[in-house]
Amino acid sequence: MRAILVLLIILVVVAIALVATGYINVDQTRQAALPKIEVKGGQAPAFDVQTANVSVHNETVQVPTVDVKKPR
Repeated sequence: MRAILVLLIILVVVAIALVATGYINVDQTRQAALPKIEVKGGQAPAFDVQTANVSVHNETVQVPTVDVKKPR
C-alpha cells in the first residue's frame, strides 16, 4: 500500500514538472455550461414557534468615578 502511495506521489510530481516546464500544454477547447434546471410547485415548511416573553426595564445605575494620578 505504501509503495502505491509513493508511486502516485511521484507521478503527480512528474506531471506537475512536465506542465511547469512546458512539455505538456493543456488548452481549454470548449466553455463549460451549467445545466438548465426547472423547478415547479413545492411548498415551504411551516413552523409554530412559541418563545418566552421578554420585558425590558430602564433603570439608572450609579457608577463610581475613578481618578488616576500619575506619579511625579
